[in-house]
Amino acid sequence: MLGFIFGFNARLGRLQYFLASLGLALVSVVMIVVVAVGLAALAPQTSALTVSLPIMVLIGLCLVANLMLQAMRFRDIGWDPVCVIPAWIAVMVLDYVIAGRFPEYAATSSHHGTWVGALVNLGLSVALLFFPSGADDPPSSGATVSRPPSASLRTARGTGSATEARLARITGGEAERRGY
Repeated sequence: MLGFIFGFNARLGRLQYFLASLGLALVSVVMIVVVAVGLAALAPQTSALTVSLPIMVLIGLCLVANLMLQAMRFRDIGWDPVCVIPAWIAVMVLDYVIAGRFPEYAATSSHHGTWVGALVNLGLSVALLFFPSGADDPPSSGATVSRPPSASLRTARGTGSATEARLARITGGEAERRGY
């Protein structure tokens, strides 16, 4: 159970990701309303820093929860979230910088991004929602394989090196040790 809350190594299917995203959005809205109502009562007596700190903490928690959901879904697709998520963030930052530096490339005059960034964002969002699960793929490093290895892989492991076993798994055949 805690693996789904704090686990970057867990996997999340399409429907689970969709429902968890809806649940996270609902919880985020409820928390925002509660914090906004609470801060509205305190606003006349407190400083701007005291009002903005709980809001920043809440935004940070929602972002971390969203990144955890995306990491679990990317892992389920078979992509490495350690590579995909920072690349996605880097593309969005670069897109923001390009749109700010060259306003003629921005999507519209009121946007802070380009059409290329919007298409990358759309493509990865569609991938998260609609790409099939990579359940047959072996899990990434740090996780264990729950199913037994195939017969060809077992014989290749017994007779050769790890490279030959990997080659046997990829080609589906036997890897024999060659004497040359």
